[in-house]
Amino acid sequence: MISRRMLCLAAAAAAALAPVAFAQQKMVLKASDVHALGYPTVEAMVRMGKKLEAQTNGRISIQMYPAMQLGGEKEMIEQAQVGALQIARISVGALGPVVDEVNVFNLPFVFRDEAHMRKVIDGPIGRELLEKAAKDPKSALIPLGWMDSGTRNVYAKKALKTPAELKGQKIRMMGNPVFVETMNAMGGNGVAMGFNELYSAMQTGVVDGAENNPPTYLTQNHYQITKFYNLTGHLIIPEIFVFSKRSWEQLSKDDQALIMKLSREAQAEQRQLWDAMVKESTEKLKAAGVQFVEVDKKAFYEATRPVREKYGAKYAALIKRIEDTK
Repeated sequence: MISRRMLCLAAAAAAALAPVAFAQQKMVLKASDVHALGYPTVEAMVRMGKKLEAQTNGRISIQMYPAMQLGGEKEMIEQAQVGALQIARISVGALGPVVDEVNVFNLPFVFRDEAHMRKVIDGPIGRELLEKAAKDPKSALIPLGWMDSGTRNVYAKKALKTPAELKGQKIRMMGNPVFVETMNAMGGNGVAMGFNELYSAMQTGVVDGAENNPPTYLTQNHYQITKFYNLTGHLIIPEIFVFSKRSWEQLSKDDQALIMKLSREAQAEQRQLWDAMVKESTEKLKAAGVQFVEVDKKAFYEATRPVREKYGAKYAALIKRIEDTK
């Protein structure tokens, strides 16, 4: 049986055989995201494409492929590396093998809150990490900027205010040992599971709940099963959008500068769109009867200290700089 990944790579290879002409004639840049149209990361890129088209008098535009049309993040990275795809929005986890330091963002409670996270990625640390990725020959990617994916909280069928109350609860986590161990340290039982399996798993009791940001909790209809949204704030993980290095090197310096300028604008716009979506999602969830539960955050922070010490030891200097960012 031909896998989805093989089909995606075959499509990428076919596209690479008939590449976009990067001269002065019309240029269509392909962009991809796992989220659907209307989602802040997708909408920001669509708006960037319209600006690019307007400012080049139609010479350059962006064709958006949302909702995993070109595969998941792994496939998108592979396509960008060969120049079959120009722009991809990916998680920092996907960039971790290239720039090891970005893995620090996957640690629990490494940021005090979302405002702190934004100051870090908007400041010297964020710029340094993007520059490292751009210079690393293994990446074959040019980072364009950061995007926001909010604060992740635990949702379940009951209030979970302390690690003791989380004990025995099976909570779905992203398939990364750091995340699973984070949930175990918080008192729960972390279960690595594909996102597409989660709704039915909660329905049937395979897991008791999960953790994510309010927009995802709402749009995936998980609130229909789990009515308690416990404000643990254990993970605040930024995302990144990148350009194919192979395609980038075929652009003129002026076009590169324009795309970088519009990328900074897209980063700011995505943040505004995200904040609006979180506010709207929260209001809808409350109207649907979801209870937003304040928790003993200090207790969860202390419980996860061993995870930060285990996985963060080699990032000690960077973590100190993050903590010192005001």
